[in-house]
Order: sequence, then structure tokens, then C-alpha cells
Amino acid sequence: MSFALRIKTKAGQEVLRNLTPEHTVKDLKTQLSSISKIPRDRLHILSGYPPKPLDLTQDSLSLSKSGIKSGDTLILEEKAPPPKEVTYKSHISDFGANSSGILMKKVVPADNSCLFGSIYFALNGKIDDSGTAAPYMRQVIAQTVANDPETFSEAILGKPNDEYCTWIQDDKSWGGAIELAILSNHYGFEIAVVDTINAIINRFGEDQHYTLRIFLLFDGIHYDPLFLESADGNNIQTIFPTDDEKVLRQAEELAREANASRQFTDVNKFTLKCMNCNIYLNGQLQAREHAQTTGHMNFGEV
Repeated sequence: MSFALRIKTKAGQEVLRNLTPEHTVKDLKTQLSSISKIPRDRLHILSGYPPKPLDLTQDSLSLSKSGIKSGDTLILEEKAPPPKEVTYKSHISDFGANSSGILMKKVVPADNSCLFGSIYFALNGKIDDSGTAAPYMRQVIAQTVANDPETFSEAILGKPNDEYCTWIQDDKSWGGAIELAILSNHYGFEIAVVDTINAIINRFGEDQHYTLRIFLLFDGIHYDPLFLESADGNNIQTIFPTDDEKVLRQAEELAREANASRQFTDVNKFTLKCMNCNIYLNGQLQAREHAQTTGHMNFGEV
């Protein structure tokens, strides 16, 4: 028994008739790739109204069990080539564990992707000039969330799973605790976030007992990576053994000093002023919405 599928591509549409319910998802993708000239691993397949992406990751699944029915319309799009995966250079042995140096902040661009830019710097010891790190990390997060809807429920995400996956891949969306936890697990590093609002360190991945740790500084709106600079200024270290208690104490002291000198923007408790356009804003939600709409990231307390 064969069934017909209406296939829509940028070039037009046609009907695919040479498959049966016993054929596999892999067989379908092979046929769709041939029709559209899109590589199989770059196929983005949508169906329904409004069109939604189909999860066709299980190549061995029969079409009868895939949810696709005869008469369905499949819309084919081509995914952008995946950005090159972030790799890291080892900055661990520059000084040696528990060695002396000054913990400092590296300022990354305030472009709505400061969390991802900070992690890239911590893993690589340099700014991501290519601009590929943030899209890659956003894609990793979206795939992780989509593949585990039970863990990443609407109650956890604050929005439906599929809506979140679309939202996080928007370059105007900000990352936070959920994204930090996922990226910690993805890279196999503990991520220690120095929170200058509360003068504490939040350690993501601590329960996984990773052997390596990176540090980020968070001021209520913006993330920056921390690095240890050698006394002579010739070397930096961005990745640390998790048993390096000396640098952890430095980070704790940095949190206390930043808090005492009010080097933070508590957007939950204070009226804010956009220093770019002089608009007054109330609370975190308005600040985020204004930043996403205008690209302005320089806020001051009033």
C-alpha cells in the first residue's frame, strides 16, 4: 500500500507516491533530499497548519509510526550550515594549580548574547570574532530542550517547549540559568557565576563533579568572563581545576567587593534609566524588552 505526500519546496511542489507505510524515515529523507537537492542532514521539514517542524531524527522508524499520513503536505526548507563547534584551548597549565595572579574581568559585547560570548572566551581565551559561537550554543540548547520535553516542561521554561526552542534561537533572546545548566552539561565544565547583586557564586554543574571550572561575572543584566592574569601580565588562565580553592576564594572576594561598591544593576528593585536614550524603565521585564527592541544595553540606577 503506497501513500501520496505533497511536497513543497522553494522551486515549487510535486507529489511523492513511491513510498509505503513500511518504508523508514531514512527512506523518506533520502527521497526528499533527491527532490529538493538539500543534503539530508540539512533538511528542515514542516507540516500541519500552522506549519510546525517534524521530529524525524529516528531514521529506523517506519513511516506508519512516524505520525506522517497519506495526503499530508510536507514543506522543505534548508537549515543553515551548523556553526563550527566551539573548542577550547587549554589555559590550565599556564600557572599551575593554586598559583598566584589577579582575577580580572574581560568585557564582551553587550549584544544580547553576552552569556554565550563569555563562555566562548572562557573556553578559548579569546573573543569570538567570527560570530558563530552564540548561534551554535543556542542551537545546542534548543536541541537539548526539544529532545527532553518531560524535563523541560512549560512549568520549567515559562513557555511551551516548542515556543521556547524558537525563542532561544532568536539572537535577541537573553540566556540565564536554564541555558547555563545545559551548556555546563554540554561542555563538561562547571560554570561558576559570580553574582554581584547578591555577593554569591552560583555553580552550575557542581553536582556533576566536573574536574574543570570557568568563571563568569553577572551584574544583573550583563555577563562577562573572568580570567587570571599572571603577575608579569604575559599569561592568562581562563580554565581552572575545580579543586583550586584559591581562585574560588578570589572570586568570592570579587563578588563581595563588587556588591559593596554597588557594581550591579538590580533590575527587580530599582527604577532604571537607559543611558543611550534617557528613557526611564521599571523592573527587569521593561529593561529586557527595551534592550531587545532597541539594542540598548547601558542601564543605570535612578
